[in-house]
Amino acid sequence: MRFVKRYFAAGLVSVLAAMPVWAEAKPLAVGVEFNLTKLDPTNINDTLTMTSLRTVYQGLLGFDKDYKIIPLLAERYEASSDAKEFTFYLRKGVKFHDGTDFNAEAVKFNLDRLANPENKLSRRVLISMLDHVDIVDDYTIKIYLKEPYGALPSSLAHPGTMMISPAAIKKYGKDIDRHPVGTGPFKFKNWSGDIFEVTKNENYWGKVADVDGVVIRSVPESGARFAMLQAGELQFVPDFPSELVEVAKKIPTLDVTTAPSIYEFYTSMNVMKKPFDDIRVRKALNYAVNKEAFCKVVLNGYCEPATSSIPPLLRFYTNVGQYEYNPEKAKQLLADAGYANGFETEVFSRNSTAVIRAMQFLQQELAKVNVKVTVTPLEAGVEADRVWGAETPEKSDVQLLYSGWSASTGDADYGLRPLFASESFPPNLYNTSYYKNEKVDQALAEGVKTADDTKRAEAYKIVQQTVFEDAPWIFLGEKQNISVKTKKLSGVYMLPDGGFSLDGAKFTGE
Repeated sequence: MRFVKRYFAAGLVSVLAAMPVWAEAKPLAVGVEFNLTKLDPTNINDTLTMTSLRTVYQGLLGFDKDYKIIPLLAERYEASSDAKEFTFYLRKGVKFHDGTDFNAEAVKFNLDRLANPENKLSRRVLISMLDHVDIVDDYTIKIYLKEPYGALPSSLAHPGTMMISPAAIKKYGKDIDRHPVGTGPFKFKNWSGDIFEVTKNENYWGKVADVDGVVIRSVPESGARFAMLQAGELQFVPDFPSELVEVAKKIPTLDVTTAPSIYEFYTSMNVMKKPFDDIRVRKALNYAVNKEAFCKVVLNGYCEPATSSIPPLLRFYTNVGQYEYNPEKAKQLLADAGYANGFETEVFSRNSTAVIRAMQFLQQELAKVNVKVTVTPLEAGVEADRVWGAETPEKSDVQLLYSGWSASTGDADYGLRPLFASESFPPNLYNTSYYKNEKVDQALAEGVKTADDTKRAEAYKIVQQTVFEDAPWIFLGEKQNISVKTKKLSGVYMLPDGGFSLDGAKFTGE
């Protein structure tokens, strides 16, 4: 069978390793909006927790600043012409933080664990097409798929497939959620409440970190994060509050960076509950919300109204249009559905300043068409329990859920399948609308069965058009990434998926 070879830039690691270590290392403090949820990357559904765990864990592949695939624990790979067989050549001399060797056996253990449906790991969807893994030798593995899947390298660059020490999993079992052991530049130290701490891995296989460690601190209130940044208690704030950008730009000790993202905001409507089981109600709520105003009020203009269920930077995006702002049309649709006097409902999400502002905006918009919305902000863990605690659609109490999604593979498959496939209902994945459409399921299946980009594009176009027409979401906006750091800090940046990279952090000019 013919193989298409994929090689990475030789010498990348050796060049990095030759760079000097900064003599005056100290811990880096990062301020984030939410609490982390749990610490097993294969069973996490929020970008913040996954990207925070990039300090400890690594995958076979990863992404650079421009979201191009780069080598990490695999030096290179080869793909068969039919995209059903992939051979990975692993990096030698790497150890997990507990001293366990990283090798082909460790990779097989991790992939088999993730692919096993009995383990009920939420990121199984990334490799659900896996048939089996063969060990060729200590540092070579061969992955066989049930069907062609050209996006496998993207899935293996996603943090949901990062490698965990097999010895640690055997030791801690399900409690691996509290005891992360990876191969990354930092080692886990502590996770308690709003603090996640890691320390420098002196035995790291690549360039040893220039900072002694990292403290990721949850500070939900936007003004408090900004004040801590100005006071020097924080040195980096990714996902910086948009309403404070102009103020931050005027402070000479700070650097402000903005860039496009692959993150989309939406509000899911539970289509299995009245009144959202009626498509007229769902469309009415889309017409009732002014998307331009959402971008201005909630994100201070650092946003564009959504034109699909995935953002433009994602591979295979299709512009399917917008529901224009038309309150009168919304009222008519509600009346046609039997809700001329409106109805009462609840929207819930997390408890940060920006999220609460978004829910309050929705509350005000929907009030104009006689829909009374109760806003319920929740701590991250409580919110996760409400979403993931329902084992069946009937047990879910979701009515409206304000949320956002970034497909951290860079591919449309992961921007659509976890959110709209009927197999993706919680607790499996994030189809919190409990939406089901056979046409969508079929197109999603076709999209992963081929490595032909033309066929994949057509399949995902069908999905985007159908989802837009069925309206299981209130489609809102695509945000820009905003981050602020102190000028004495370099080597940190946000990724297009809303995550961040801290590996190259370095303090200068002390």
